[in-house]
Amino acid sequence: MIGSASRSLLILSLMCLVVSPGIADGNRQGHSKHGSAFDAGLRSKPWVMEGLGDAPFPITTESAEVQRWYNQANALLHNFWFEEAERSLRWCHKLEPDNAMVYFGLARCGLNWFTMGSQGPELQRYKDFLIEAVKRKEGLPERERMYIEAWEAACLKGAEKPVEVIIQKLSQLSVKYPDDIEATVLLGFFNIGYGSPLANDALLNTVLKTSPMHPGAHHARIHSWDGVSSEQAINSCELYGKAAPGAGHSLHMPGHIYSKVGMWHEAAIAMDSATRVELSYMNNRLALPYETWNYAHNRDYLCYIQEQLGRAEESIQGAKDLIAAPGNPEMNPADGYWTQFPLLRALVKFERWDEILDGKTLKAANDPFAGMMFGSAEVIALLKTNRKSEAKERMRGIEVMLLQMKKEQGGADALPPDLPLPSIIQVAQAWIKISDGDRLGGLSILMAAAEEERKARESHSYPNDPPFDPWPVMRLVGDVFADGGDHRAAIEAYEVALKQEPNDSWCLAGLAKSWSALGNRVLAREYAGQLMAVWSGANPGLKPMTDVMALNLDALPRPVTPRPERAYNPAKLDHLGPSNWKPFAAPQLAAVGIDGKAVKLEDYRGKNVLLVFYLSDQCVHCVEQLAAINSKMSQFEAMNTVVLACSSDSPEKNRSNDLSSFGLKLVSDKDHENARRFASYDDFEDMELHSTILIDSAGRVRWKQTGGDPFMKIDYLLAEIGRW
Repeated sequence: MIGSASRSLLILSLMCLVVSPGIADGNRQGHSKHGSAFDAGLRSKPWVMEGLGDAPFPITTESAEVQRWYNQANALLHNFWFEEAERSLRWCHKLEPDNAMVYFGLARCGLNWFTMGSQGPELQRYKDFLIEAVKRKEGLPERERMYIEAWEAACLKGAEKPVEVIIQKLSQLSVKYPDDIEATVLLGFFNIGYGSPLANDALLNTVLKTSPMHPGAHHARIHSWDGVSSEQAINSCELYGKAAPGAGHSLHMPGHIYSKVGMWHEAAIAMDSATRVELSYMNNRLALPYETWNYAHNRDYLCYIQEQLGRAEESIQGAKDLIAAPGNPEMNPADGYWTQFPLLRALVKFERWDEILDGKTLKAANDPFAGMMFGSAEVIALLKTNRKSEAKERMRGIEVMLLQMKKEQGGADALPPDLPLPSIIQVAQAWIKISDGDRLGGLSILMAAAEEERKARESHSYPNDPPFDPWPVMRLVGDVFADGGDHRAAIEAYEVALKQEPNDSWCLAGLAKSWSALGNRVLAREYAGQLMAVWSGANPGLKPMTDVMALNLDALPRPVTPRPERAYNPAKLDHLGPSNWKPFAAPQLAAVGIDGKAVKLEDYRGKNVLLVFYLSDQCVHCVEQLAAINSKMSQFEAMNTVVLACSSDSPEKNRSNDLSSFGLKLVSDKDHENARRFASYDDFEDMELHSTILIDSAGRVRWKQTGGDPFMKIDYLLAEIGRW
């Protein structure tokens, strides 16, 4: 099943592509002549991408080139690479601007399995594409018209249950055209969560009999079984990445399944490979993390898997790199919940209490609920470092915040006892009771939290994509029982937690210790061996392992997995590129200054550069941006930053126009060669775009934004430079 985290990240990504309200005038400089729907998205020419898998989608066209790009776009859509699919389809549109199926393909980039039924404003541009497809559907072959009408019925006619509508329409299409395996694959996606996974599996296997390496069919099988009966998808996990090795998501999705069945090494190989493949793409194509929807999800999931493998330093460093990556000022503030949580989870899991409390490692989150979760981690850290009074004071503050939130929501003055809370808040409350000697009271809170978690897992509403929580709460129940000497109760709790999170090393360590305490060294040795297999590459000195090793059980590594797995060795993946985001080298700048001399980025090495591509001194909103930057010039200079403003205006014109009085440096890009290198040129409509790019003193791109309007949040640019 699709997780709420990945769905939210995609929605944020789509929002990044949406043109600002009120900007729909195709005659404005920098804006599409085709209308506002074309003002967003990637706007440079596509290229032939290798390793996407084979998924041709025949359409009516007079151009073999259009068909090739359409096939590439369809393969990209199967791999959830929506922004790149749109780029390929935009080129199709350039070649055949009235092709209805091209508009239909563009609509699918936003109206798909992820978003079907959503009503957010970020989807309007895709509905606009669909409207254009509907206008042109007459005269198409029946098969193509049925595709357009399926989306039309689901997305444009106010359907109360759009997914059910599209399932019905795709079913009709599949029956009418049984050889059209693309319709069957799409039906297989939309069927997920609607009916029997087994029946859906049978449907998708009809595709795989015809096309054994179809990327979409394997992808849909993985999602269909994910969280339902994950073992059933292992075959497709082994084949999906081979079918589409050039798509990061094809490597990512197997990691979901492997982590659910306790194959942590294989999960790490999958997720690390996915992260590296996507980062290589990002570096090659000047894409930043916030512009690539799956990057944060990849990196978060890899951090989680590395945690489970006991690779504490790698997971914590990855989480820190995720925070340090440039953010979108509208959608993904750098101190927000999504980027901070992987670090919080790892610090709690590895008991890095001093780092939680140092006031530097974790930053306050904007989201109040997330802030309470961070505060709860501080409560636990304070208790673990013998600062009980401070912990209680911090907990009281959290409870006041909870009460205030309830009042703001129009509730009663007191919190109802059944209010569901994030488990870390309940765990903090439980530890306070236990620290006061009220073990039963603490256990009662933990058991209630564990029961909430159980119900959420069984209803598939537990956030497990990856988990928000540092633990299955039942594992903490086991710890409390074990600390109290009740090892049989501890074993029962650990076994429950182990079913929820197979091969969880903390549970395995607890089972080894409790069985040893009960005198059963045979079972203790088995669990110790299982732990050693999972943590074969773990950092030395981690408490679960040192505690078990101190039992002198003479255990040998004993893997217990549904299938044999390879050992995770990050060095063997280095050929795919880096696994953590780092700023990438800026493209070459070869411009001309007002004095007619060459201007290169190398001329400013040792200084930060704010590089602005603008349209001309006749562009009103360009001048507004440059004036706003100029008003802050002293602050930029104080931060060792020079401003270069680049346009196609000649050096002679730059010398004489009003902008020459500003403190920034005007440079000329006569033939748009620099704009193209910096992806600040619309190849689809042959026009310049606005770009604002931050380059550090080593010549690396740290942040950028490109579009039909200039970036006006100048204070954000200063703050971003300050983060370096």
